Amino acid sequence: MSAALSLPDPSASPSADCKGSTSCEWLYDTTGSAWFAEGSYWILLKPLRVVLILAVAFAARWALHRTINRLVRTTTEGAVPTLLRPLRERVPSAAPEDGDFVPERRRQRAEAIGSVLRSTVSAFVFGIALLMILREFSFDLAPLLASAGIAGVALGFGAQSLVKDLIAGLFMLVEDQYGVGDTVDLGEATGVVEAVGLRVTTVRDGRGVLWYIRNGEIIRVGNKSQGWALVVVDLPIGFAGTEEASAVLRTAAAAVAMDPDLAPEIVEPPEVLGVEQMTVEGAVIRTVVKTTADGQFAVGRELRRRLAEALENSGITARIAARLYPGVTVRVPEADGTGQGGAT
Repeated sequence: MSAALSLPDPSASPSADCKGSTSCEWLYDTTGSAWFAEGSYWILLKPLRVVLILAVAFAARWALHRTINRLVRTTTEGAVPTLLRPLRERVPSAAPEDGDFVPERRRQRAEAIGSVLRSTVSAFVFGIALLMILREFSFDLAPLLASAGIAGVALGFGAQSLVKDLIAGLFMLVEDQYGVGDTVDLGEATGVVEAVGLRVTTVRDGRGVLWYIRNGEIIRVGNKSQGWALVVVDLPIGFAGTEEASAVLRTAAAAVAMDPDLAPEIVEPPEVLGVEQMTVEGAVIRTVVKTTADGQFAVGRELRRRLAEALENSGITARIAARLYPGVTVRVPEADGTGQGGAT
C-alpha cells in the first residue's frame, strides 16, 4: 500500500490570477512571474497614469502660459486686444490720438494682468490634476469636495474684504483707471500714485504723506493725468467794466499761449469766457485753457500770474482796493501805449 506521494515541483511558479486583465496576462507570459503580473496594476499602471496626468497638466500649463505671454507681448507692442482696452479707447468717437498713452504704462498694466492670469491658470490646472491623481488612488472625492466647499464659504465670509480688494484691483487694472505716476483724487487721499497692487494702492500727497488705500474702499477715482486737462481761473474784477477787464485778461492769456516754453503744453488757445458770477464785491470773470495732462500745473501757475499782473498793471486792482478800503489813498497807474496801465 505504498503509494507514491506527488510533490509539487519547486521550480515551477504558480499561475497568475489575472481576472481577465490583458496587461496582467501579457506580463505573466513575458516575465513568468505571477506576483509581478498580479501587482502590475499598482506597480506599473497606476504610476504611468499619474505620470501621464502630470505630463498633460504641465503641457496644458505651458500652452496657456505661452498664450498669455504672447497676449502680453502683443499688447506692449501696440496692438491691444479689445478686452485689455480701456472703455474710452473702445468707443470710436472717444478714441485718443496716437501717442496720448505712454507705451511703458501699457506694458506695466499688461504684465500685471498677465501675472494674475498665469497664477490663476496654474492653480486651476494643478488643482484639477491633483483631484485626478487622488481618484487614481481610490480616494473618495465627495467628502473632500464638500469640505472644500464649506471651507471656501467660511473663508469667503471671513475674508470678504480681502476678496473685495482683489476683485476691485483686478478690474482697476483691466479698465486702466490709473497707473504709477498718475495724479489722482481718491477722496481723502489726493496725490501721485507710487505703487499699484491687486490689494493696495499707494499714493503720496502734496505734503509728502504716503497713503495706503485698499482697492475695495475706493468708491470714486478722479484721474488728472489721462488725456487732456482744463485749467480754470476765476478772477474778481470788482465793479470795473467787464469789457475792459475781459480785454486785459484776453491779452494776458494770449501772451501765455505764445510763450515758447509753454506752447507745447497748450492744446487749445486760452479763452476768456466772460462773467461767471456776481458777488457783493463785484463780478468774477472766468478764463480757461485746455492743456496736456502733464503741463496743466505749469500752465495754470503761469496763467494766474500773468492775469493777476495784467489786472494790476491796468489799474483794475487799484480800483478794487479803493472800493474795499475807502480810507486808503490808492494811485491808479496811467495807461501806457499798449492800452494797459503801467506798474503801480
